[in-house]
Amino acid sequence: MSKPAETELYAPVKSWLEGLGYEVKSEVGPADVVALRGDDAPVIVELKAGFSLTLLQQAVARQAVTDAVYVAVPRWAGKLGWRAFKGNVGLCKRLGLGVLSVRLKDGLVQVHADPGPFQPRKSKIKSARLLSEFARRDGDPNTGGTNGKIVTAYRQDAEKLAACLAQQGPMRGAALAKATGVKTATRMMAINHYGWFERVERGVYGLTVQGHTAVKGTSDKA
Repeated sequence: MSKPAETELYAPVKSWLEGLGYEVKSEVGPADVVALRGDDAPVIVELKAGFSLTLLQQAVARQAVTDAVYVAVPRWAGKLGWRAFKGNVGLCKRLGLGVLSVRLKDGLVQVHADPGPFQPRKSKIKSARLLSEFARRDGDPNTGGTNGKIVTAYRQDAEKLAACLAQQGPMRGAALAKATGVKTATRMMAINHYGWFERVERGVYGLTVQGHTAVKGTSDKA
């Protein structure tokens, strides 16, 4: 499917604005769409075939004229399209921009955000998780830009458990927790996220072949 032209967005956006009582004209100065209604502040809409840095830069520049600035793009397709679109809507909100989507098959215009000041909501849970991870992590094992290969505090704890089991042999969870300082030792081995642990008998855990390999790999890097 070919990418839609920006001109295909204009008629639906114009019709939507006219339905709200605006007089609408295109390509007025640097703006794609300008709409006026009585003594209200002008509304400017920047049209693009998709989200881009250029679109955001243009829209932000129009805020020197009016606070009522929207961006309009074709409606997304599929789950991945919606995920990307949703992320861009969040970015536009932070920039104080409104967001419109246009369904080209029937000209439906949907408002996803109106222009206005944005105050991000803080999440106490996310903040607590971040600070907990920082506090629990030993040293600074990552270098940034790791392409998803991140050493977390959880992995460090798992490595401590595996190293102790490799040295001492199978142990009870409580004894292992005391020896390593990993309070959640029993639960971590039961969950066995990395496939390193196996239950030898009730309450007693040892290492799998994968576990021994992981310990050897860790010691080789040390």
